[in-house]
Amino acid sequence: MLKPCVVFDLDGTLADTSGDLLKAANACFNGLGLGNVLHAPADSGIALRGGRAMLTAGFQRVGWQDMTEVDRQYPALLQAYATDIASLTVFYPGALAAVATLREAGYAVSICTNKPEVLAVQLMEALGAIDAFDALVGADTLPVRKPDPAPLWAAVDRAGGDRSRVCLIGDTVTDRRTAANANVPSVLVTFGPSGGDMAALAPAAMLENFADLPEVVAQLIG
Repeated sequence: MLKPCVVFDLDGTLADTSGDLLKAANACFNGLGLGNVLHAPADSGIALRGGRAMLTAGFQRVGWQDMTEVDRQYPALLQAYATDIASLTVFYPGALAAVATLREAGYAVSICTNKPEVLAVQLMEALGAIDAFDALVGADTLPVRKPDPAPLWAAVDRAGGDRSRVCLIGDTVTDRRTAANANVPSVLVTFGPSGGDMAALAPAAMLENFADLPEVVAQLIG
């Protein structure tokens, strides 16, 4: 029997991964003799938009002219990140407890992230939480990524979820657009670096505390 399904974004939604991401980007900048260009907490929001966003912002900050360097440095960033992926990463308070509560209440729970799948799996294993979810879909699991709705549906199907009862928990305009493209309700968290911008995206609900999530989900998809 298919279950109602709650799909979570990873970076900036379930966990604050910004510290390890910034560290990986700065490894690239240091390799070019630029030093540490990005810093927490001011640049945490940039970090949660992904590797290329960090490289682009860093090069712009130092006046680097050749932006093709972003593509050249991106594999090095991924390697640096994979080498030390979880030393600074923490789940947001109550995140895993809320996931467990949803599962116990009969929901399927899965992750749909624009982080490469192998890195997302590596991170969740390093944090001891891979078994807390029924499925995980990454940026390269399919030929397309969010905001295309296909990864969301894959995360639902692989978790044994019911496509008619789905909601997406996220923290960015990409998550909001993914939910809209799939015609499912979105819940955007307000405790990440971009939390103050969530209201303008008009999600179905906003979440200030993970303790409130099970009730919010029940109201949205039963």
